[in-house]
Amino acid sequence: MKVLYYHQYFSTPAGSNGTRSYEFARDLVRHGHQVTMVCLRTDRSVTGLTGDSRNGRRHGFVDGIEVIEFDLPYTNHAGLLERALVFLRYSWQSLLLALGSDADLIFATTTPLTAGIPGIATRWLRGIPFVFEVRDLWPELPRAMGVVRNPLVLRALSVLEWCSYHSADACIGLAPGICEGIADRGIPPSRITSIPNACDLELFQPLDSHQFKQPELIRDLVSSIPAGSFVAAFTGTHGLANGLDAILDAATELQLRGRHDIRLLFIGDGRCKPLLEQRTQAEGLVNCNFMSPIPKFQLAQILRQSVHVGLMVLEDVPAFYRGTSPNKFFDYLACGLPVVNNYPGWLAELIDEYQLGITVPPRNPIAFAESLISLADYPDRREFMAANARRLAESHFSRAVLAGQWRHVLTSIAVRNSRRTRSHPLIGLRKVLQRRF
Repeated sequence: MKVLYYHQYFSTPAGSNGTRSYEFARDLVRHGHQVTMVCLRTDRSVTGLTGDSRNGRRHGFVDGIEVIEFDLPYTNHAGLLERALVFLRYSWQSLLLALGSDADLIFATTTPLTAGIPGIATRWLRGIPFVFEVRDLWPELPRAMGVVRNPLVLRALSVLEWCSYHSADACIGLAPGICEGIADRGIPPSRITSIPNACDLELFQPLDSHQFKQPELIRDLVSSIPAGSFVAAFTGTHGLANGLDAILDAATELQLRGRHDIRLLFIGDGRCKPLLEQRTQAEGLVNCNFMSPIPKFQLAQILRQSVHVGLMVLEDVPAFYRGTSPNKFFDYLACGLPVVNNYPGWLAELIDEYQLGITVPPRNPIAFAESLISLADYPDRREFMAANARRLAESHFSRAVLAGQWRHVLTSIAVRNSRRTRSHPLIGLRKVLQRRF
């Protein structure tokens, strides 16, 4: 099976983006399939390709995956219009590539929603099977946050969402609420599969029971963290959706209580990071430290050796409660870290059910601070939750198991619809486009 895989932010573990696409594509390759990954150039991704772009792209093989990287630079610091233009240019180039491809299946994963355009077009113009993976519900989330307010843009996004779901032979949702959102658009349950983000059990491993967390590895990068500190870390994007002021509010409460031993570490980047750093300085929050994005393998080392608690924080927007599946949560589980979570939803339910950490109400810095104090002061309780986290990672969220489920969806769709591809009336379109592009 030849799979044309669209993910704008594809990265190997050498980058600081999530590696779901890399790991799942490698699983396909290991099972004898061919994968062509189509991405763009971002400030947080490392595709593994080297050398200069030629004719607007770089091309090569990385760990058995054929990678096509469009020379379209993207950063989260860019404005909404600038990012939208990059999305559209990526979709246009992707569409031309897809129409001339001999792929047996098109797979596209959001965000953004425009990633599905090549799949929609080739599904109807050439009959190629199309599987659409949904990581966030659009336009529900940007509408709920007020990021996109123009009614015409929201309407266009809603139409594109509908077309993506109804054109796809199968949809994959990364969270229960995402699957519910897809079903609400008229897609039968038989065409929807829930496959959450996964735990990399080999890369993110807890320390042996006789070892102790030490901040030395962090102090090599952030010298202001004192020896013996209790470290709680947030990893990932520092954006509007993340609501990271909640951590600074908790930091204020911790300082008022004299708990200078508890340090709050931010690892990542995003549009809100400069504002967070400015607030930290203005309010004298010496218990907060910031690090730039780091490669996955280095992040795994830091979480394993120097961090005691993982932080799950989002803006208090009801649309987030069941419609997110953050990579960081599964990294924390795999590393055997208890989790402090400040928003309701399916992840909070998992934390409470399996005793993986502590859930606190949104917008409640006192409860947030007290949860950290409790975990710092009661190491036996913390270790109990840490063991539960790793156990759940192994039993429910193994990347190998979830990759197998994902692969089964793709192969079954490709086999079921192979006759449609061979008999499509526009089969000659591919040869024409191959000669031109």
